[in-house]
Amino acid sequence: MFKTLADAFKIKEVRNKIILTLVLLFVYRLGCWLPIPGIDAEALGRNVEGNTFLSLLSSISGGALAQGSLLALGVSPYITSSIIIQLLSAVIPSWQRLAKEGGADGRKKIAFYTKIAALIIATAQAIGIAVGFGAAGTTHLSLFGGNEFICYSFIVLMLVAGAMFTVWLGEKITEIGIGNGMSLLIFVGILSSASSAILTNFQDIGQGGKDAQSAIWRLILFLMVLVAIFALVVFVDGGERKIGVQYAKQMKGRKMYGGQSTYIPVRVNANGVMPIIFASTILTFPQMLFSIFWPDVTTGFIGWWNKWIGAGTWVYAIIMALLILAFAYFYTMLNFDTEEISRQIQQNGGFIPGIRPGRPTAQYLGSINKKITLFGAIFLAFMALIPTLVFTGIGLGGLAGAFSATGMLIVVSVALEFDKQLQAQLMMKNYRGFLK
Repeated sequence: MFKTLADAFKIKEVRNKIILTLVLLFVYRLGCWLPIPGIDAEALGRNVEGNTFLSLLSSISGGALAQGSLLALGVSPYITSSIIIQLLSAVIPSWQRLAKEGGADGRKKIAFYTKIAALIIATAQAIGIAVGFGAAGTTHLSLFGGNEFICYSFIVLMLVAGAMFTVWLGEKITEIGIGNGMSLLIFVGILSSASSAILTNFQDIGQGGKDAQSAIWRLILFLMVLVAIFALVVFVDGGERKIGVQYAKQMKGRKMYGGQSTYIPVRVNANGVMPIIFASTILTFPQMLFSIFWPDVTTGFIGWWNKWIGAGTWVYAIIMALLILAFAYFYTMLNFDTEEISRQIQQNGGFIPGIRPGRPTAQYLGSINKKITLFGAIFLAFMALIPTLVFTGIGLGGLAGAFSATGMLIVVSVALEFDKQLQAQLMMKNYRGFLK
């Protein structure tokens, strides 16, 4: 990857795209530090750190939520809206046709619906933060003449504007930069939170004494575990099953076509982090409502939920693993249509050796895909539970949020995808130079 970066900086066009991407990422991080007038950042930070769910959301945004900054909501509304639109696209027939057969216009309409949903979700989250945390004494009403309505309205407006500005930044990075903009924004936020936690550990080392010695050993152990987990993620991310396909020779006019062999790649973790995001979104949605609207309630149904099913409990871990397994198969059904693949193979004069074309081919592909998906789902369930427990066990619980399952998978997948994008840009530039 470092060699690819070095080669990319030698080409002016690619170098400009990298610089533009870095500038836009810097603007995003600057927005994560700009405070919103009317919010007591210290009081808000104490409330967020005391809540497991909100501290996790804050770590993904690089601590922006705990600091009460302009971009406190980050990409969370857009991610949630994307999940909702994907689920609706699989249920509503007109949206399903729009996604599959609409082409560029269909993708634009789906993107527009996603932005509208993100705006609605951002407004709901902003109102919950302003009203819920405002009752806990996290606002400076004196700046607005003691008027709660004006204060809360201003905070909601700034939070929603920041969320939609984040969406715009992500789209601009995708359009004029390199890589997927939203993924890069999450990538930067996770690394920022992780660097803060590591810096705190170095401060413990600098104090000296027995605490410093234990901090050194914790840091060494953390780095060893982190490298091992990253190696496992990279290994599984590249794993795939190749299903051979043979195409028969066909005479069209005076030319002979076909006769070659190829394969269908079935990846072990083709779904990426989507099953984890689906499962965590559904499982933590009630806790998010409790945290925003009833932050001080610890009895009754809310207290029971937080005690037994809240984030960090063993029941939560079991339900999360089961939901990941279920959503892994659900998401595979959406993206790997065995009937359509079998029809395309047959229409192009191809066949899988030893398997009859048509329905038997679809059944064969479905059987292999289910087995591969099972291993991928078990891997995701493992990643969703084990790393957080390991980091907490070695005394680095502050990294559990930043380097959770979703965090580590996103960091690795975004880095690999960024490297592929750079290689593609270099290849296009080389082909242009060759054609000239």
